Amino acid sequence: MASIYQLKSRFQNILRPLCRGLARMGITANQVTILALLISLFFGGYLCFRFLYFPEHQLFLLGLPAVLLLRMALNAIDGMLAREHNMKSHLGAFLNELGDVLSDAFLYLPFALYGIRSGIIQPWIALSVVMFVKFAIITEFMGVLSQATGSSRRYDGPMGKSDRAFWCSVLAIYLAFGGPARPYVEIFFALLAALALLTVIVRARQALKE
Repeated sequence: MASIYQLKSRFQNILRPLCRGLARMGITANQVTILALLISLFFGGYLCFRFLYFPEHQLFLLGLPAVLLLRMALNAIDGMLAREHNMKSHLGAFLNELGDVLSDAFLYLPFALYGIRSGIIQPWIALSVVMFVKFAIITEFMGVLSQATGSSRRYDGPMGKSDRAFWCSVLAIYLAFGGPARPYVEIFFALLAALALLTVIVRARQALKE
């Protein structure tokens, strides 16, 4: 099924000159992967802090699309460094896969705190966000599992890593400019969770076809 991932080659072409420069500077693919993970960790912590203590001024959410775009760029760069500059390693493969699922958790789980009032979490928002992140992790697991069983690494949509970043960026912009939250936030994440589950099925079917 269609996915924003199909635009990756064009994105890589834009970043390739920067990638060559980083390689000449001695920057390794693993360093870029770890940087992307740390940025996700720190911004996720910042989101939690703002949702808990200063939720009223929501323009801070505009930082999420910027961080997600930066993360996608770093993810593309670490892959190009590994493939095109002879930096492939088993450690790099582990860091890449673990970094993806951890970064998703760091950046999206804070939305479980959205709408918190007087220390009380809105249960339906929290549940929908947790389910979305859970199925997102399973989606990446299925991509790796297909490779482990002899097929190619699956990146099929409709809710791959790039798709998740795009739609969560759309939500962040919507909320930052004052869009009403209830009941749209929980419905939004419930739909993303359903699409992530569909993606698991699509990737499994495509892997079995191979």
